[in-house]
Amino acid sequence: MAARIGLTGGIGSGKSTVLAMLQELGAVAIDADAISRATTAAGGAAIPAIRERFGPEFVTPEGALDRARMRAHAYAQPEARQALERIIHPLVAAGIARQVDAATAAGARCIVLDIPLLVESGRWRGQLDRVLVVDCDPATQVARVAERSGLAPDEVRAIIAAQAPRAQRLAAADVVICNEGLSLEALRNEVAQAARAFGL
Repeated sequence: MAARIGLTGGIGSGKSTVLAMLQELGAVAIDADAISRATTAAGGAAIPAIRERFGPEFVTPEGALDRARMRAHAYAQPEARQALERIIHPLVAAGIARQVDAATAAGARCIVLDIPLLVESGRWRGQLDRVLVVDCDPATQVARVAERSGLAPDEVRAIIAAQAPRAQRLAAADVVICNEGLSLEALRNEVAQAARAFGL
């Protein structure tokens, strides 16, 4: 049976880099965000329910979710965000289950589920064998994201504040990779050590 690892970390922690390294070592990656985006893309599985619940004005002429309109609506009415999540989350969970089944059938030894809201949602823990958290100092997060995205430090801090608190992520972790002041080679060694514990 393949080990199912939940991967999470704050913005700028280096989570994507760690995921790529795990894939190099033979892990199969499942991207919850990509599955979620597919449900709200043109012709996506969530579109009929979104049109019914929110109205046709929330669907673009191409048949995709009008993200900007929905973002503004959900910001003004928190219950709208919850209603949208009630539509999307079961579809994402089903999509993940299908991909896990396919990877298991193909003989995968380790499946890494990249779930941005793993800690916040609280509903994934029972489906995972281990939770891997990529961690670093918040000041490092701000510097990395500001450098790569061009956002102002205050904007990055606002994004960090909207994510699960660092302490909450660390409390949920079975394995922590501290990506602070590491060279890529040193990070690769940390990842390889964790991968061995996951059966890779």
